[in-house]
Amino acid sequence: MITQQPQTYAEATQPLAELPADTAERFAGYAVLGLPFSSGYYLAFRDFPASSIGPGYRAVWLRRPDQQWTVYADAPPHQSCARYFGSALSAAITAEITVRWNSPSSATIRIPGVLDWRIELASSRTSSAVSALALRMPAQLWRDERMLRTMGIMVGPLLHAGRMRFSGVVPNGQSFQARPLRVWMVRSASASIDGTDAGRPGPLAQQEHLGDFWLPQRGLFVADLGVTFPSTATDGTVAVQAPEDISEKRAS
Repeated sequence: MITQQPQTYAEATQPLAELPADTAERFAGYAVLGLPFSSGYYLAFRDFPASSIGPGYRAVWLRRPDQQWTVYADAPPHQSCARYFGSALSAAITAEITVRWNSPSSATIRIPGVLDWRIELASSRTSSAVSALALRMPAQLWRDERMLRTMGIMVGPLLHAGRMRFSGVVPNGQSFQARPLRVWMVRSASASIDGTDAGRPGPLAQQEHLGDFWLPQRGLFVADLGVTFPSTATDGTVAVQAPEDISEKRAS
């Protein structure tokens, strides 16, 4: 059984070293793959201290009940998640993002003036079994498209998370491969978004996806996460909107 706590692995990511001699773009770190709320809000979080295209960064993905997505990141859009998902967003905003571990299994994620989000993590027999399987997989299998498709088909139902994919194409057209080695469940969570209580965690009426990346229908936290984009980004694919424009749009 995987006994170590999430904080231990979240803080253990090392810089990428000895990268393969190819053009793939690579990131390593940990993430809340996603957390739906029955009110229609959806949150996801990425903390990638290691990046092959620039400084490490943190990002929060926020879906509001109007089904519009905004990504907040503490790095410019061309060096963070909007590089790959920008064409599916209503806005990509550069903002300060902080993470504080309240205990080895709970954390608070904040964006000043936007978000105050607390998560409590726990392992289960299923999440521990998925972690054990992932840790035993040889590295070459994590690059095998058929194996990655099979993993997604198997893991989503096992974790009661709906449809999941570990490879495919993102909205901006790049291919991706994900390698999450350690998995925990989000046992409980609360969030204040724009000063409004997001309500209770619960599945969306219809599962969301951005390109081939499907957002889980229950809260999942992963560490020892590697993400590779074998086909790289092109200029002009990031949709960026200024924060003041967003305010005007919400008021209309």
